[in-house]
Amino acid sequence: MPLPKISYPIFELILPSTKQPIKYRPFLVKEEKILLTAQASGEPEDIVLSIRQVINNCILTEGIDIEQLTTFDLEYLFIKIRAKSVNNIINMTYRDLEDDKRYDVEVDLDKIEIKEDPNHTNIIDVGNDITLNMKYPRADLATSLKAVDGELDVFFEVLKNSIATINEGTTVYVASEYSKEDLDEFIQSLDVNAFKNIQEFFATMPKLYYEVKYTNSLGNEKVIPLTTLNDFFTLG
Repeated sequence: MPLPKISYPIFELILPSTKQPIKYRPFLVKEEKILLTAQASGEPEDIVLSIRQVINNCILTEGIDIEQLTTFDLEYLFIKIRAKSVNNIINMTYRDLEDDKRYDVEVDLDKIEIKEDPNHTNIIDVGNDITLNMKYPRADLATSLKAVDGELDVFFEVLKNSIATINEGTTVYVASEYSKEDLDEFIQSLDVNAFKNIQEFFATMPKLYYEVKYTNSLGNEKVIPLTTLNDFFTLG
């Protein structure tokens, strides 16, 4: 006689970047094992890959390519799946920098949203009648970053992969049709102000957002913004 089949609930959310409805299930023991194995390795790349694999397993809507999702889509999906799989409440500890005491704080994963800066734009003016049409970093970029050392080199790698087109007047240059060397040369020829505009694109792009609030021993109210996946699970 075959063993009984276990049913599970189905949930739906809106994908932040495209506003597409996505159906998903909670992760199961097999997915929990994937996450624990990656966590035990201690390698950031293994953890990122495990998160991608878990999301891919749990999404039920057909036609969703995990590798093509933006990084903030991926983070948002994982948090929402985790909330339905384990618990939507995470209890964490934060050390206050003013009084050097630790405070227990509670994070409700169901209340985490994607924050969009009203001044954010994908079109960046770099001068000389040239603009960049930017796209958001994708989930598959993490794989290529494994071979890159140094924070600055990582940023340039992300930047090269985030340029969709370079526009000069009516002429459009598709970035993917050019070599990394060509893109390197173009980026390094930009002036400082143009580069600051590019940095602003990344600083203001959509991101996870949640506020932790507490009052410290000095009576001062504190607000801690959580904006990355790491913030929600390693606050200490």
